[in-house]
Amino acid sequence: QAALPSVIDGTALEAAVNDTLADYLSWTATSGTLIDDIATDFSNWLAQPAVQAQVAADFNSMVDLNALLAPFENALQSYLEQVMQAYMMALMSALQSQITSGFEQAMSGFSASMAEAMNIDPEQFEAAFADAFTINMDEDDFTELLTSLLNNEENSYEGNLRRLSFADFAVPTSISIYPIDFESKQSVIDILDGYNAEMEATGQDDRVITYTDLVGTLMSSVTDIVNMISYVLVAFVAISLFVSSIMIGVITYISVLERKKEIGILRSLGARKLDISNVFNAETLIVGLVAGCMGIGITLLATIPANAIVYANFDVANIAILPPLPALALIGISMALTFIAGLIPSSAASRRDPVEALRSE
Repeated sequence: QAALPSVIDGTALEAAVNDTLADYLSWTATSGTLIDDIATDFSNWLAQPAVQAQVAADFNSMVDLNALLAPFENALQSYLEQVMQAYMMALMSALQSQITSGFEQAMSGFSASMAEAMNIDPEQFEAAFADAFTINMDEDDFTELLTSLLNNEENSYEGNLRRLSFADFAVPTSISIYPIDFESKQSVIDILDGYNAEMEATGQDDRVITYTDLVGTLMSSVTDIVNMISYVLVAFVAISLFVSSIMIGVITYISVLERKKEIGILRSLGARKLDISNVFNAETLIVGLVAGCMGIGITLLATIPANAIVYANFDVANIAILPPLPALALIGISMALTFIAGLIPSSAASRRDPVEALRSE
C-alpha cells in the first residue's frame, strides 16, 4: 500500500482483490475447474457481464478519478493555452502585415487621386469662393457674432439669464448704493465697516461684505492730482516771492543811496539810528500793504469772469472763491516779506555818518 500512488485507495484495493479471489474460487468449486485450466477458466469467469460489472464497481471505489485526471487536465490546458497564444500571435502578425500593406496601397492611390483632383485654377476658385459666401449682417451684428465666438464661457441657463439682465432680488450678486451727499456716503461706509468688524469678530468671515467706494476712489485720485498741481504752483509762487523780495531789497537800498542828505539832516536834528531804521522799515511795510491789497483786489476781479466762463461751459457756479481770512493772511505775508527784504537796506541807512551824509549832494 505504501508504494501505491495517492489516487488509489490501498485498503479498497486489498478488499477488492480478496473479494475477486473469493468469487473466483467459489465459481471454480461450483464448476469443477481443474488447476491446469485455471487461465482459461479465469478468462471465462472474467468475461461474464456480472463479474465485469463488479470489477468496474470495485475499480471506481478504489481509484480517485478526479485526482487521476487532474494532471492530464492541467497539462492539456497548458498545452492549449500555448497553442492558442502562438496561433493568436501568428494571426495578429499576419493581420498587421496585411493591414499595413493594404493601407500603404490605399494611401498611395489616394495621394495620386488627390493630386489629380486638387488641380484648382486660382482665378476660378477665388470667383467661386466670393460667390459662395454672402454676409447679410451689418457692422453691429458682425461684431456681436465675433464676440460670441471669442467667448469661451459655457452656455447655461443661468448664463443666458445674466446676459438678458435677469435678476433675482432674493439672490443679488451686487448692490449699488447712491448716497445723496458725501456725508451720507461716509455714514454708509461706517455702517459697512462696523458690520464687517462684527462678522470678523464672531468668526463669520464668509458673511463679510466686500465693497468698492467708487466716488471715494475717484475723489482720491482727483485729490492727488490737485495736490500735485498745487505743489507745482506753490513752488512757482515761492520762486516769484523770493525774486520779488530781492527786488524790494534792491529798490530800498537804492532809496537809501538817493536819500543820504535826508538821512544826514535827520541825524543832525537828533534822530537815532533806530529812528532812521524805522523810517525805511515803515516804508517797506507800506509797500507790502499796498502790494498785498492790490493783489487781493486783482484776484477778486479775476474771479468774476472765471466763474462766468466755468458756469457757462460746465454749469458749475462760484468755483473761484477767495475767503476773507486767507485774503488777510496773504496781505500779512506780503507785508512780512517786504519787511524782511528791507531790513538790510534800513540797517545800512541807520549806520550812515551824519557828516558824510550832509556833504553829499
